[in-house]
Amino acid sequence: MTVTVGIIANPASGRDLRRLTAQAGLHSSTDKANAIQRLLGAFAVTGVERVLLPTDMTGIAAAVLKASSGAQARAARWPQLEFLDFPLSQTVADTRQAARLMVARGVNLIAVLGGDGTHKAVAAEAGQVPLLALSTGTNNAFPELRETTTAGLAGGLCASGRIPPSVGLRQNKRLLVTVPEQDLCECALVDVAVSPRTFIGARALSRSEDLAQVFVTFGEPHAIGLSALAGLWCPVSRQAEHGAWLQLGEGSAHTLHAPLAPGVIQACGIRAWGPLPPGQPQPLVLPRGTLALDGEREIEFSDHDHPQVTLDRHGPLSIDVEAALAYAARERLLAMPLTFTR
Repeated sequence: MTVTVGIIANPASGRDLRRLTAQAGLHSSTDKANAIQRLLGAFAVTGVERVLLPTDMTGIAAAVLKASSGAQARAARWPQLEFLDFPLSQTVADTRQAARLMVARGVNLIAVLGGDGTHKAVAAEAGQVPLLALSTGTNNAFPELRETTTAGLAGGLCASGRIPPSVGLRQNKRLLVTVPEQDLCECALVDVAVSPRTFIGARALSRSEDLAQVFVTFGEPHAIGLSALAGLWCPVSRQAEHGAWLQLGEGSAHTLHAPLAPGVIQACGIRAWGPLPPGQPQPLVLPRGTLALDGEREIEFSDHDHPQVTLDRHGPLSIDVEAALAYAARERLLAMPLTFTR
């Protein structure tokens, strides 16, 4: 069976409004095309035979196609490239459509270049197909910062079956957000924030006064974004069974300075906090407002709604790059015997 990998590079990731309101860096289409080329080089030596890549309107796929006919690609014996051509809306719908097509084609892995929002969109369609999470967005808590070459080696070895799933794959947590009155059920991979702002507006949240409550699947001290609140106050690891919650606002006994966006450090009052056990629905502290999933406001709720947030352990599978490469080193998976000719 042909080992096939999909690559989804969100053209819009790393280019949102926070480039104007914060000091975030820019991930250009050229950067993303170069990252894909590094992935292809890594996939070539790990047994990946075919790569599916969606077309786009920013030149990413075109640059990869041009490079595929070059001397470097021929020398490295890149996998066969196949481009998925479908009508583009230049919205998150394109990301989800690409993921659906890849799953239908039976890919062994989807490499995702984007931030938390991009990974959330792909995870919604991926089912049990593992993700190779690569950071090119603004808020990058879920995709860890990795060099795409080494990450590609780990992903390729897992996709080709040379690393056992019990070693190379990680089952992630997620947050389920339900609003029964709206017949709505959505999920977040990292955090859900409750805001007193009653309209979605520009979506992004990066001011302390816009936060009343935050739920996280994990919170790491080195993170940036809303999960940094937990990371710097009540850290919880990706591997822990539970998550964490915080209640914010005036009248708090403690103020925490946290990086809610690149270059934006806000003083946030911490009123209460605690562990978030799986399977126990949590009510909200506000009667009306908006809910931000993985950093962006998506849901408005009113006095007539009863939203709940629940942690569960059935989030997407992802490649554990460090564990996979440690196994590859122990088993010498990337070592080849020398051959001599007379």
